[in-house]
Amino acid sequence: MDDPLIAGLDTVSRAWWSGTIQTFLSQDITSIVERLALRAIETHPTNHEAQLRAWFSEIEILRKAVVDMPNNWQLLLEYPLIRLGRRMDAVLVTDRAILVIEFKTLGSHFTADARVQAEDYAYDLRDFHTGSRGHVIVPILVAGTGQPSRPQWSFPWPGVSVVYDALPDTLPNLLGEILGRIPHRDVDIEGWERAAYRPVPTIIEAARALYGKHGVAEIRTARADTDNLSRTTAAILQAIQEAKASGSHIILFVTGIPGAGKTLCGLDAVFSSDTDGTFLTGTLPMVYVLKAALAEDSAKAGSKSARAARHETKSKIESITGFLRYYILEKTHLPEHVIVFDEAQRAWDASYGATKFKHTDSEAGIVLDIMLRHEDYAVIVALVGNGQEINSGEAGLAEWGKALALRPAWQIRAAPGVLNAPEPRQRLFLMPPPGMVIDESLHLGVPIRNVRSNSAAPWVDAVLRGATDEARSHAGAELPFFITRSLADMRNGLRTLTRGERRAGLVCSSGAKRLVADGIWPKFEHMNDDLVANWFLKRWPDVRASDALEIPATEFACQGLELDYVGLCWGGDLTWNGGWMVRSFSGTKWHQARKQDARDYQVNTYRVLLTRARSETIIWIPPGDANDKTREPELFDRTADYLLTCGARLLPDFVPHVRPEIQRVLL
Repeated sequence: MDDPLIAGLDTVSRAWWSGTIQTFLSQDITSIVERLALRAIETHPTNHEAQLRAWFSEIEILRKAVVDMPNNWQLLLEYPLIRLGRRMDAVLVTDRAILVIEFKTLGSHFTADARVQAEDYAYDLRDFHTGSRGHVIVPILVAGTGQPSRPQWSFPWPGVSVVYDALPDTLPNLLGEILGRIPHRDVDIEGWERAAYRPVPTIIEAARALYGKHGVAEIRTARADTDNLSRTTAAILQAIQEAKASGSHIILFVTGIPGAGKTLCGLDAVFSSDTDGTFLTGTLPMVYVLKAALAEDSAKAGSKSARAARHETKSKIESITGFLRYYILEKTHLPEHVIVFDEAQRAWDASYGATKFKHTDSEAGIVLDIMLRHEDYAVIVALVGNGQEINSGEAGLAEWGKALALRPAWQIRAAPGVLNAPEPRQRLFLMPPPGMVIDESLHLGVPIRNVRSNSAAPWVDAVLRGATDEARSHAGAELPFFITRSLADMRNGLRTLTRGERRAGLVCSSGAKRLVADGIWPKFEHMNDDLVANWFLKRWPDVRASDALEIPATEFACQGLELDYVGLCWGGDLTWNGGWMVRSFSGTKWHQARKQDARDYQVNTYRVLLTRARSETIIWIPPGDANDKTREPELFDRTADYLLTCGARLLPDFVPHVRPEIQRVLL
């Protein structure tokens, strides 16, 4: 069901109807449908006759299929999955497995898209539903006509099986076969419905949900093992209300490790406050992708054209450069009382500003002065992600401190880390000024990007610092990094891992220029809005999509965004030789970087690339060529050995069950 998200924690965590098999078989069909219709009316403006007919049909089919099953097994109808903005038609919770049943019965056939949808529901339960973790989850597609695919009878424990097909008449036998082949697994039948479902949405999914004003409360809670995202969001929204009530000018510095949810907090502040707000980012690809995604949603809903929707979203998500160009020239009042400044540590210094904008102040100073035009109140939320600087001219937090020292009208609230960063340019102040408030709730220290491992971000940090023992301490069976020396094996691994509506893509450093010899072109046109939006939003078999696995995105294209699975193509610009060797390629040879800034930028480039995945990252390190002095095999070998010593694992030999969508790729 492709219905809108449902707001409110209590609503989204419960099915529209649930009961034991005994209750389901004994209750009148009409009363079950009435309950479903009531929930539909509560959450949607209209109810459709076709939906009522579908429910009657599905319940009849299910009754015949479960009539001989144990009375205490649980059946749930219309279970919402807020991350996907959909509802599962039916979930059957047994003592050995969780069965996800998707109906396409009204004259429909078995299609690859329908199988992907059913599969994605199952993976959503695996990743985000605590009662489903550690168990077998079986997606089943029921269509009205067509030929079901031959069963493969493979049930990974724990994990998600292949999708099984059934017609209404064959569903009873199929369920019997499936459950007869899976041993008893002690699934908590009674507790399953009460178990937490707390999704970690992608940035694109979060923006779509927040823009549509759906599911904000559930998205804020993020995941069962962390609540700091909720605290940080609450602190931001509280500061906005205080500024509005007291007529103050407040700036907040929100810090966080890569993948901890800084952008999510910023988007929440813009979309859910009752004040005019804008999300400003220097990462143009993020602007392109989010605007295209929101416009696409509006156009699909039929509420407005894609062009009108793009114009509407312009006021909510904008490039920092465009914002500054306009308000430096236009000395007028601005409508935005709240701005979220993404990656504030990357704000440029005065010398760069003189070149770019013919202005004598730093970016921080210009932004502070523009927002001071509001005589009533203004709030700046500065998102700080240390270790993300990848361009020259980026001045760090120290520049914000200098600008604020000259503008005492601003009240300062900040996370503790802005004062004790090891690098001087990333310290807001050497000594905090009077009145500055340190608020621990403004730091996001728990990574949530990687949905199954908290070890990814600290492992990457240790690896890039050369701290081998520390990296190994973070490594384990769940470390989501694999090493391969074969480009073909990396692609095959990504295609095998990527199931449901999860997506994969290749990334590489823009400085990895000699990858072209292996067929990898490291020059992604990240300023091309259509190219970037298509790469992140289209799906295979569209060859423009990331999961075509043809064009790698560079650090400039993917910073601030993410993929479920990443294939990182490692280049000769950063290799291990007892320490990290940073180089740039020019003409016919590599040149070692001498300046510390250049070294830091290149290391941070790989930090960005290594933290783009929500699940696994497969790192392909080329074998090199002994006859080519620009592709030294020994340097690539040492790099691979170092990463393996740090705890990364060799990519296993995947034996994929070849689904139709994978088969299209492989053939």
